[in-house]
Amino acid sequence: MRTGTGSRAGRVLRYVQGRFGRRAAFRYRAAGSVLLVAHLAFVCWLTLRPLTVPWVTAETLEPLGAIRADLALTPWAAARSIGGGLLLLAPLGVLLPLAGGRVDAYPCASFVRTVFTGAMAAMAIALLRSEVTGQIVSVDALLLNSVGVALAHLLVVPAVRGLLRRRAERAGGAAVPREESGRAVTPTMTRVGLTPWTDASSGSRP
Repeated sequence: MRTGTGSRAGRVLRYVQGRFGRRAAFRYRAAGSVLLVAHLAFVCWLTLRPLTVPWVTAETLEPLGAIRADLALTPWAAARSIGGGLLLLAPLGVLLPLAGGRVDAYPCASFVRTVFTGAMAAMAIALLRSEVTGQIVSVDALLLNSVGVALAHLLVVPAVRGLLRRRAERAGGAAVPREESGRAVTPTMTRVGLTPWTDASSGSRP
């Protein structure tokens, strides 16, 4: 019984991946790519535009130095500064896997790839930001950006992928073709009426 159930589940999964997987993956990649480009464009506009300010603070290269300075401010100012660093690139934690379009990716590998890519994007923005008037660079900004990407990925991506897998399994179980249902189809032959013996005997006489 387990063998039959396992083989049926395997056939359903292959059927779903073959018929529905490609179309769904294409839609996910298209939507993720568009949203990813739009978000990066917004981040570049927000962080790389020149600012006219009376003074700017010095660049902070000491880890956690800027965070300690923010915590010394009022609670609202600290929450605004630290929360802004966490939220700036946090959508990448969801948009990068969405642009990949893979529902069956390994959770650990997906997490590492996403956080690494988010950290590289944060570093690239920081390097470009150092050349813009009125913008400052902080090591803690890179840290907060990467943590925001990691938190967004952990909070959203595993749950969404599990939901999509369950929906695909239910759709595959309902849409699996008859020949994939695991039931053997017995071939049938058209019945031919038998000629009565008397008619056959009379017809065979000369």
